[in-house]
Amino acid sequence: MTRPILADAFTHHVWATLRLIDACRDLAPERLGTTVPGTYGSILDTMRHLVGADASYLSVLSGGRFPAVDEDAMDLDELRLVMEGHDAAWAAVIAADLDPDTVIVRHRDDGSESHAPLGIRLAQVLHHGTDHRSQICTALTSIGVEPPAIDAWDLAEAQGRLVEVRTPS
Repeated sequence: MTRPILADAFTHHVWATLRLIDACRDLAPERLGTTVPGTYGSILDTMRHLVGADASYLSVLSGGRFPAVDEDAMDLDELRLVMEGHDAAWAAVIAADLDPDTVIVRHRDDGSESHAPLGIRLAQVLHHGTDHRSQICTALTSIGVEPPAIDAWDLAEAQGRLVEVRTPS
């Protein structure tokens, strides 16, 4: 059976976020409060925003089958639990017969709407996650914590799906 073309991209998105949450779980509260100029906010606030926005994107793209979350008071364990569920949820979304030009309407609580094609919305999910994970890694580095290896090559290696062949010297 053929997997959806976006399967690896969304698997990576969830995997990288979970690895980053795990890397932050043992940090003291004052370290989770670390902010770096030019980033979203503290490590914890950025993680909350990352997972909360992911849940919101899932809700919009699934027609409400996956609920949005109130991330404002969630701790890292709660954020991790939510993100764990996103693996199967994203797999269900991208397994459908997708037309990237289908316009998806997001209805906001204030009555406003945004209209954008599905392809753009899926691209935004991946971009948003990558951007904020990078910001968290920058904040971790600023406090002397080595961020986890979370790029797509790291996922492929973890799954045994990357083979490096060296030329003989």
